[in-house]
Amino acid sequence: MRNEKGFALILTLVITALMVAVTTELIHQVYVDTSLSRGFRDGQQGSLLAESGVKVGLKLLQNALSSQTYSSFIEPLKQEDEVGSIEITATEESGKINLNDLVTPQGKPNPFTEKALKLLGKQLNIPEDIWGALADWLDSDDLPSSGGAETPYYQTLKPPYSARNGKLASLTELSLIRGFTFDIIEKLRPFVTVYPTQTVLGGVTQININTASKEVIRALDERISVSMAERVVEERRLRPFKTVADLSTISGFAPIAPGLVGFATTKGIVFRIISQAHVKDSTRVVEAVALLGGEILSWQEY
Repeated sequence: MRNEKGFALILTLVITALMVAVTTELIHQVYVDTSLSRGFRDGQQGSLLAESGVKVGLKLLQNALSSQTYSSFIEPLKQEDEVGSIEITATEESGKINLNDLVTPQGKPNPFTEKALKLLGKQLNIPEDIWGALADWLDSDDLPSSGGAETPYYQTLKPPYSARNGKLASLTELSLIRGFTFDIIEKLRPFVTVYPTQTVLGGVTQININTASKEVIRALDERISVSMAERVVEERRLRPFKTVADLSTISGFAPIAPGLVGFATTKGIVFRIISQAHVKDSTRVVEAVALLGGEILSWQEY
């Protein structure tokens, strides 16, 4: 009888332990499912908030610049409510050198952009022959230029591939081009773009002198010194330039400014908008490149 009672006690303890284990697992699963559900919901809200931020940012740019003949640096916008928070930043692509302009729509070298890239490369200690490889990547033929490379070269690589023979879609694509190492691409990244802006004179992208870096300003003409570029930055901080001719008021620019008309501008129309939204523990970021008129050129969410 004692053995039977002992067995019953052990059985009861085992069953109780199993029930506790099952209950604990169920509670844990419910917690996980609830957390995942809330995380998914928060993530969805964050995505919608970030997407809305891009649209709001673009609309604010349109309203702010519609009556201006110039554009300059823009302060980030931050907003917070009971749902979450959002931060919107907008930077100009128009203050950079457009790599796609190295070759004209007719497939010919573009003298202004070629010279500007060489001057920029000299400041950054970048080998000059990489521009030949870029030109070959952009032009429509398979004839390699001096120091360049066309499809026959890329076909010898593993895995083999062909030259695009067209415009770059992103800066990341540079890694496919002969001579463009990771270090070179990172050096160039702050100063170049692949996105179009206003084009005149055979397809040259005009560079906004109100947002261009000192390095890009110096690349506009070999006569522009470091001190002259710094003076441009100082002057526009106090009062943005309204016309390219206004550069003539800066010492040394009188003989240079007339030659920049058509190649430089004071107002950009291509902007990179980054919208970062936070909803509880979820963060969503939307990065878009858009024309001021509203056309989206690039869209990424992460």
